Amino acid sequence: MPETKPAITALTFRFSLEAIALYKYLKENKEYILSKQLLRSGTSIGANVIESQDAQSKSDFISKLSIALKEAKETKYWLSLLFESGYLSNYEDYLKTSEDLDTIISTLVKIIKTTKERYLKK
Repeated sequence: MPETKPAITALTFRFSLEAIALYKYLKENKEYILSKQLLRSGTSIGANVIESQDAQSKSDFISKLSIALKEAKETKYWLSLLFESGYLSNYEDYLKTSEDLDTIISTLVKIIKTTKERYLKK
C-alpha cells in the first residue's frame, strides 16, 4: 500500500492551522457564514490525507486523497469569494494562503496520478 508523503501531511496540517486562524479573524470581523465554510473544507483536507494512511486498499487510498483534493478546490473557491467580496482585504495574506492551497492541490494531484499509474495499471 502506498503511503502519503510526510510533506503532504505537514502541508495540510499547517494549512488547517491557517484556516483556523483565518476563521477566527473573519469571525471577529462579523463574517460567520463563508468563514465557517472555509473552516470546514480547509480542515477537511488534512483529515482526509490522514485517513488515507489507513486506507483498506489502493482504491480506498486514491479515494481518500481524491476527497482531500475536492476539499482543497472547494477551499480555494471560498477563499477567492472572501477576497473578492472584500472580507479579506490584505492581499499578501490572501496570496500566501492561495499559494499554499495551490501547492497542496498540485501535490495531491501528483500523488493520485502516480499511485494510479503504479498500482492500478493492468
